[in-house]
Amino acid sequence: MAVKYTRTHEVAYYECDVNQTMTFPAMIGVAIKTSEEQSDTLNRSAEFVHQFGLTWVITNYHFKINRLPKVGEVIQIATQAMEYNKYFCYRNFWFYDEKGNELLMIESVFVLMDIKNRKMASVPEEIIAPFESEKIKRIKRFPAITKVTNGQSLPYRVRFYDIDSNQHVNNAMYFNWMIDVLGFDFLTTHVPQVVNIRFDKEVEYGNEVMSHYEIIAEDTIESRHEIKIGTQLYCEANISWIEK
Repeated sequence: MAVKYTRTHEVAYYECDVNQTMTFPAMIGVAIKTSEEQSDTLNRSAEFVHQFGLTWVITNYHFKINRLPKVGEVIQIATQAMEYNKYFCYRNFWFYDEKGNELLMIESVFVLMDIKNRKMASVPEEIIAPFESEKIKRIKRFPAITKVTNGQSLPYRVRFYDIDSNQHVNNAMYFNWMIDVLGFDFLTTHVPQVVNIRFDKEVEYGNEVMSHYEIIAEDTIESRHEIKIGTQLYCEANISWIEK
């Protein structure tokens, strides 16, 4: 069974929005920090991976949310690198409250990218072995993402603090572009339940992206999102919401 790693985190006010609940970038940041700590304990740090000329890149997240963490709350974050195949590594994260109740679960897909040519590379056994992940042949797929068909859009310029040490936009920043367009009234009266997001291409410093979106209110409330530069798709997502 895959090695499990758990850490404690107190939710700070600067990690929360006006609803006093944790933002998506903050949750992603805490989750990734947890996976990095596990890698460090197993002697598979970013520096170790860089020796192979490789770096980790995230291609998908799938959130299932029971309740968002609140400001001042002490939570537990657990992670396991569950499975992997030739090219894809599947890692789960769980957030728990102080009583051990599951707040949310995140399924994620990691790939290794060649630092020089920016192309996906196969997973060396030497990197993945200490995590004791199950080796599988199949490719796991999340539900298909429904496209924006008749939406609106807003422009966003990529700022210096949007980029990370890989010289590209940190994945957590895409959530800011997607969530912000929904507006204050919507975001203070609705809470997310399910998020399905796929990252297709890397956005670089200086680019101006367009955040396309539409809200569909039928049996459920769903927002559909696309981040584009011109006609090129860089990221897409569907988010299911409920009213407070």
